[in-house]
Amino acid sequence: MSPEILRLIGQATLDTLSMVAVAAGIGTLLGLPLGVFLATSKRGELFAAPALNAALGVLVNATRSTPFIILVVAIIPFTRLIAGTSIGTTAAIVPLTVASVPFIARLIEGAVREVDQGLVEAARAMGATPLQIVRKVLVPEALPAIVLGLTLAIVSLIGFSAMVGAVGGGGLGDLGIRYGYQRFMPEVMATVVAVLIVLVQFVQSFGDRLARRLNKRLRQG
Repeated sequence: MSPEILRLIGQATLDTLSMVAVAAGIGTLLGLPLGVFLATSKRGELFAAPALNAALGVLVNATRSTPFIILVVAIIPFTRLIAGTSIGTTAAIVPLTVASVPFIARLIEGAVREVDQGLVEAARAMGATPLQIVRKVLVPEALPAIVLGLTLAIVSLIGFSAMVGAVGGGGLGDLGIRYGYQRFMPEVMATVVAVLIVLVQFVQSFGDRLARRLNKRLRQG
């Protein structure tokens, strides 16, 4: 491959990493509290609000059930409002973030619900407030599972970032389509796939290692 193609691959990789990093960061900031609330707001729970829990659950499920490529097209007006454009790396962050928030929220909800309720009852008996229970019991105990959930979310975002390239979203997916498919350069497509595999492998291995370390500290503590 020519130096120009290698430069394009390098830039596309950086674009993909930036898209995924920003979307994962914002998605976690919004999805973490949403997930904790969904896990603690049913009838009789810490922040009992069953009606709001049900409404948020419907909204989360509706967003999660929408195929990503359809979501990208459906929210183009919103993307233009936020990013000023509907194409390019910056614009791609908007649908990636919208897709990541409900996904991360459900993963966090599942992780928090796995925490032994005996610990929650013990904290309640000692007079801890609901916020203290979340901060000092639920989140620390669920942290290894949360890390694994976020790892899964980031891996999914890498795949989504390649998919958004089909509609001019930039990054590795866009490069693979424009050069590998439209210009009949299979070596570019093969390189794009290889880079995506390496990224996924790195993220998964790092997340698994971090979760094991946190779990070991939790048990020792």
